[in-house]
Amino acid sequence: MGTSSITHLGVIIVSWNVKELLDACLLSLREDISKTSQVAATVWVIDNASHDGTADMVCSRHPWVNLETSLENLGFVRGNNWIIERLLQTSAPDYLWLLNPDTVIQPGALAILLDFMNAHPRAGLSGPQLLNPDGSHQPGAFRFPDVWQPLFDFGWLPQRFYYTRWNGRYPAQAYARQQPFRIDHPLGAAMLARTAAVQQVGLLDEGFFMYCEEIDWAWRMRKAGWEAWLVPEAQVIHVGGASTGQARAETTAYLWESRARLYRKHRGRLTRALAGFVVQRAFSAMMEKAESPAWEQAYRRIMRAWQNEKE
Repeated sequence: MGTSSITHLGVIIVSWNVKELLDACLLSLREDISKTSQVAATVWVIDNASHDGTADMVCSRHPWVNLETSLENLGFVRGNNWIIERLLQTSAPDYLWLLNPDTVIQPGALAILLDFMNAHPRAGLSGPQLLNPDGSHQPGAFRFPDVWQPLFDFGWLPQRFYYTRWNGRYPAQAYARQQPFRIDHPLGAAMLARTAAVQQVGLLDEGFFMYCEEIDWAWRMRKAGWEAWLVPEAQVIHVGGASTGQARAETTAYLWESRARLYRKHRGRLTRALAGFVVQRAFSAMMEKAESPAWEQAYRRIMRAWQNEKE
């Protein structure tokens, strides 16, 4: 790293029933920390009531990790806040790295991110270039959502524009240049946050059980004058959906409930009304063809969330 002073880092990983993936994540993380000079890192794993032996695996294979176990599934937001709040009340680190358990840190990624943040004091958030398990590109940065995103989600706009700015995407060339670029928000899978920014805007919003919490955090930081960046030279493999794929109907409901909350917090009445019309119409049609009671219940939850968008 390009600084002579010690950078203090807190790493937080919230995990649920992905023991093998978490093991690979921790192995890669320990290796990269060991090769990053001038950093003092503490790593926390929050086991969200897993039943696959996650806690035993962490204790036996990774005794260097601080393990907290919950008797209930706290979700991503509450799990992270549990540790963030503790760190802020004690010896707060310079940065907080929120990692998903289905990530594998590529060599040098941590040093690159920390060097960037140390050199850019107005950067509140940064993210690495995310890769699929086969090494191909995975979008890791997005624009704040507006009325267009639901239209793309339901196939109401030409799919040839799906990977364009109209759907909140940054061009592939931006990543390929291997130079940091300003973004609205990074994907939360490997999000590095400056503690000073967190202290100013507050913890993750626990009104989001899962999904959209990183968008809300970045939006609040933007409004407070902080920047968000994507640093392509730092690379992290992200499997994606390893935990959420275990409960598809319920997680679909959480996704769209969180989106409703996000639009209520950050978008104006007209955008909310237009997006709400699209979502209501789409899920009303889906509910008529629900494949199971679980899916019908999920669709009802989504429609209630968007009916209440004025609250």
